[in-house]
Amino acid sequence: MTRNTEQAGMGSSLLSPATPRRLRVLQVGKFYPPHMGGIETHLQALCGELRGPLDLRVIVASENSEPVEETLDGVRILRVPTRLTLASTPLCPGMVRHIGAPADLIHIHLPNPTAVLAYLASGQVAPLIVTYHSDTVRQKVLGPLFSPFLHRALSRASAIIATSPDYLRTSAVLARHRDHCHVIPYGIALDQFARADSNEVAEIRQRYGDRLVLSVGRLVYYKGFEYLIRAMKQVRGKLLIIGDGPLREKLRSLATELGVADKVILAGEIQNERIVSYYHASKLFALASIARSEAFGIVQIEAMAAGLPVVNTSLDSGVPFVSLHDKTGLTVPPADPDSLAAAINRLLDDPELRQSFGRAAALRARDEFSLESMTSRTLALYERVAANS
Repeated sequence: MTRNTEQAGMGSSLLSPATPRRLRVLQVGKFYPPHMGGIETHLQALCGELRGPLDLRVIVASENSEPVEETLDGVRILRVPTRLTLASTPLCPGMVRHIGAPADLIHIHLPNPTAVLAYLASGQVAPLIVTYHSDTVRQKVLGPLFSPFLHRALSRASAIIATSPDYLRTSAVLARHRDHCHVIPYGIALDQFARADSNEVAEIRQRYGDRLVLSVGRLVYYKGFEYLIRAMKQVRGKLLIIGDGPLREKLRSLATELGVADKVILAGEIQNERIVSYYHASKLFALASIARSEAFGIVQIEAMAAGLPVVNTSLDSGVPFVSLHDKTGLTVPPADPDSLAAAINRLLDDPELRQSFGRAAALRARDEFSLESMTSRTLALYERVAANS
């Protein structure tokens, strides 16, 4: 399948005139959109920008046993057949051959055990760059078994990208490879979140009320939605959660059990082009995550770009680095419904503080988390690694 729609990219302006040809870069991820997820969204945004200055190919797992070769928004993608799924990891033996293909650089996005094992088996000699998105938190048995292979791959990397100084500082895995680490925060296309359809915004407010709290994410344990729903017993407003996942019915039952079913809306998945209006219809954004699996929280940037203050949690990850306590929002302890409720009510009840934080949030998003900044930093790292290889 080939689509002709092109995203607005940075184009060849990023390519040095002295470069004799475009670098051949092989990006390796777990999945690629339309599969939804934070790493997948990041990979799509990065590749959409880099496809101009680079000769770019993407290798990911197919969501079934069928191979797929396609071009989406100018990005060439190979989806390698999945033969088995183990602990949420697609196993794709065919990835070994494709990762071993000729390239000037190979860029692997972790965690991704299949990609690590395929890389080690491939005989690939091109310089390796790794983006280390997150530690593996819950795999108590398979994690230690895989650890030697992970460190072997990281030891071969010419550069390891950490997405925040906080995560670099607190990751035991990265501590063993710190000399090769570089911090490049996530960036997104900010402009698409800065403006919304006023009619859609008005319709959302009419439907759900003016004191609307928004949260977005997969309905999984580490997102902390349980504690956000418990906080709603004290919050004078409504909570709208956008996203789906295995905990949907459990969360719905919890809201009913607590007597807040009329204050909690589980909206399911909403596509990115429609989600912007929900940001603009809301008074604030809440990220109630409870574990390091939430390594950054890209949705915070989306909310900040829309001018929303953020209530987040003081995890030992990149979450509090994105939205700063008492500057762009409020940071509270994780798994603490009372603190969540107090912070949310404070912002709902204080328009001046809410607007001040919101303006600062939009400015921080513009200064620190733009797609252009992330892309230029990544390309500069590629060029340094290639020049030194």
